[in-house]
Formats: sequence, structure tokens, C-alpha cells
Amino acid sequence: MTSPQQVKLKPGDTIGILGGGQLGRMLAMAAARLGLRCQVFSPDPDSPAFDVVLNATCAEYADVEALELFANDVDVITYEFENVPAAAAMILGARRPVLPERKILETTQDRLAEKDFVKRLGIGTADYADVSSAASLRAAIARIGLPAVLKTRRFGYDGKGQAIIRAGDDPDVIWDDLGTRSAILEAFVPFQCEISVIAARSADGHVECFDVTENEHRDHILKISRAPANISDALADEARAIVEKIAHALNYVGVLAVEMFVVPAEGGPKLLVNEIAPRVHNSGHWTLDGASISQFEQHIRAIAGWPLGKPVRHGPVTMTNLIGDDINDYERWLTVPGATVHLYGKGAPRPGRKMGHVTQVGTPQKTA
Repeated sequence: MTSPQQVKLKPGDTIGILGGGQLGRMLAMAAARLGLRCQVFSPDPDSPAFDVVLNATCAEYADVEALELFANDVDVITYEFENVPAAAAMILGARRPVLPERKILETTQDRLAEKDFVKRLGIGTADYADVSSAASLRAAIARIGLPAVLKTRRFGYDGKGQAIIRAGDDPDVIWDDLGTRSAILEAFVPFQCEISVIAARSADGHVECFDVTENEHRDHILKISRAPANISDALADEARAIVEKIAHALNYVGVLAVEMFVVPAEGGPKLLVNEIAPRVHNSGHWTLDGASISQFEQHIRAIAGWPLGKPVRHGPVTMTNLIGDDINDYERWLTVPGATVHLYGKGAPRPGRKMGHVTQVGTPQKTA
């Protein structure tokens, strides 16, 4: 990877954020505390990040003029989601530093390219195969076995763009239903638990990792994160070492998350990398109240060229996502001792929509 452009912001400078969701909102709030301004670019007029910044651009990512005007108003550009169109990133990158760099997006936007990258580093993943037709899907199943997970190579998140294939299923029907010509088949992993590591890397190569987080998903959406994960110290050290290796190989600047499976093996459990997220991540929300520095502030510091903080966890932390109608319980959460409620300012709740989250430091109290 090329060396990232050197950035050194001063208080009062402006960060441009691509994407107006809750991650952009929390990034802008972290920047404000450090005396940095933010401007948000999002095509969605109802973007919750718009509520916390003075200046926002509501335009499509294909609007070249809007992108150019946005770039002129900011000193450095970052993003809250990885599916930024390559053309938009290229236009912006010609005018201002974009961190993490566009080349990193090219790797992490494509599940096959990402898996190949991880494998080249000598890091374990589930078995996988490139799939571009029903015939190649059948060949991949013959090699990898069932059950397996078929995923689109691009634009999938929270369980979207994927299907589990089990013995007796018709691969041709599943292929047609997925509606893509570009997919990856991954072996189903019988994991003990799912973990993630949130890490920040500065332009000078300094890396700081947060404690390993254990994650529980419901309907493919993260529901609960707990830090620290209930794994051995040796395995936690190995997980952090994997993330550091990935961050250095990408020449990364900013916060990234790496999701992993803990799988049983002879001689003790081992780690397989599932996915890299080149941004702040839902499983790191516990850091807002549960650590001496949040993932959001750490990202702002990294892209501003400021020193990273040393994360110190305040105790055992639980983060609970408020998904869909869970938001209607916000008043009850407000009465729970030790709970901190974060609501994202979104519109009507929908099934699967992340509306907010709650962090609890120490032993979680019952909400009922």
C-alpha cells in the first residue's frame, strides 16, 4: 500500500464525513469535543448526523459538483460506511486527503479480495470460493461442502445479500434468488463465539487496540457486545496481533474493526477472520462510556494527525443495541442504574433498524 498523505489538523479545522448515519453522528460529536468542525455529505435528507453539524451537503455520491464543493470546504475527508462509490472517493481524493485511503476501500468492499488479502498475510479464514454462476456454485459446494454461506461480493451488511445453503437445497434456486453475478461461497463455521477487535492506527504506524469484544447476533444483526470477551489472555493477545498485522499491511490510518470466529480445535481454540470493517464499528460502541477514550475520538485523532489515546476500560462493559421497536423501551432504560442511553434521532422504527444503544459499566442491571 502507498504511504497515506500526512495530515496535521489544528483546532477549528474541518473534517468532512461521507455518510450521515449514527456512526457519522457520533464521529461529529467526538470531533466537536476536540474543537474540530465537521461537515457531513449524505444523499439522505433524514440523516441523523445532519442534526449535530452546522454544515451539511445533501446530494448524491454521483454529483460531481457537490463533491467538489464539499471537498473545498474541508481539510480532510473520512467516511462512516465502506461502500463509498469508487468514483466519488477518486474525485474527493484528488482534492483532499481521504483517510482511510481509497485503495483500502477497494480491498474491503469486495469480500473475495478481502479474503485473499487476509489469506496472503498467513491469517486463517473459513474455506471460500469465488462464484460467478450456478455451475460454479455447484462446483464450490462439491469442494467446500455443506452447510455453507453464499454472499454477494459487495454491498452486504447485517445479513443482507447472503443465504445459508444446507443439504437438500437447490443451488440453482438459491443462486437465482441472490440475484448477483459476483459472489463468494464460505464454509459454515461451527464457532464457539464471535469476537471483534477495534484498533486505531496513526500515520506514523502507532497502533492502539481496545479490549477484545464478544458479540451476540440476532437475525444477523448485532444485539449485545461484552468487553472483555470471555476468552483466554493468550487468545486475546493473538486476536490483537492479527488486527495489528492487518492494519500495518493496509498502511491504515483511522479506526478499523476485525470480526473473528473462535472455533474449537485440537490443542485449544483458534481464530478465523470473518470480516474487516474499515471504519468505526457497532461492536465498539461500548467504548463511548466504558473506556477512557472512545473509538470515535480515536478515529478523529488518527485522521487529524493527533496522538492516539491509550484505551483503559472502566470495568466489565455491556452494550445492547436498540433495534426496531426496542426503542420504545427507552424510558425504562433511563431508570436503570449505571446505564447510559444513546438515541440516534432516527425516524420511525423498522424491523432491523438500529435506533440506539445502551451501555452498562459493571454488572448489568435488569431492565424489567
